[in-house]
Amino acid sequence: MRYTGERGYVLHARPWRETSLLVDLLSESHGRLGLVARGVRGPRKQAQFAALQPLQHVRIEAVQRGELAQLTSVEAIDAAPPLPGHAALAAFYVNELVLRLAPRQDPHSALYVLYGEVRARLHDAADLAWTLRRFERDLLDALGVGFDWARDGDGGDIDPAARYRLDPEHGPRRVLGERVGESRGRYATGSALIALGDDRKPDPADLDSLRRAMRDVLAQHLGPRGLKSWELAADLARLAARRRGQDEESVS
Repeated sequence: MRYTGERGYVLHARPWRETSLLVDLLSESHGRLGLVARGVRGPRKQAQFAALQPLQHVRIEAVQRGELAQLTSVEAIDAAPPLPGHAALAAFYVNELVLRLAPRQDPHSALYVLYGEVRARLHDAADLAWTLRRFERDLLDALGVGFDWARDGDGGDIDPAARYRLDPEHGPRRVLGERVGESRGRYATGSALIALGDDRKPDPADLDSLRRAMRDVLAQHLGPRGLKSWELAADLARLAARRRGQDEESVS
């Protein structure tokens, strides 16, 4: 198969041999593609090398030979957005999720559009958590494993005062004996699920309950191997907590 003028977003690139790259691309018409980009790490191919960095929006020519396509040309459509700090980690998380959950050569035009939308939103640090929860919701929908956020797994209305776990096969399951305010466990509040379904940003406590619940359901789709971005985020949280403790000791 030959790809001509195929648009896509670079998800990941790693060195291969002395001058080449192995690239994962989320394409517009053919889903996720694995590419071999030969010779692009040389001094005469700096523009192509720059175009093949994560988050870049590109147009490619390639020929599919076996599992990986051979890249013949690439040009940047625009520049990847500069993302400092937490936004850069969020971008790493988004790319890793798509890389792990989207199968190769399985067309997902909705996922291509979704990726472009979340890429444009990641620069807004104030709304970063909400941007990621919306992306997780829409990613599950695009892959055909999403939920009806207004109904529980038995078809009943979501109770805003209750808590729910997300069952990958059956949808939201009410956690019996727990109501909002009684537990801060790994369960989403009903009000958070309703807000997510309405595409309405929940209050901070409800939004945080979505983070834990969505992580659990994504982990079940990912299987036994978690995400490197989760490990990195946990390391950064521990480091921040240690620094806060040191600051408190210095003023006590």
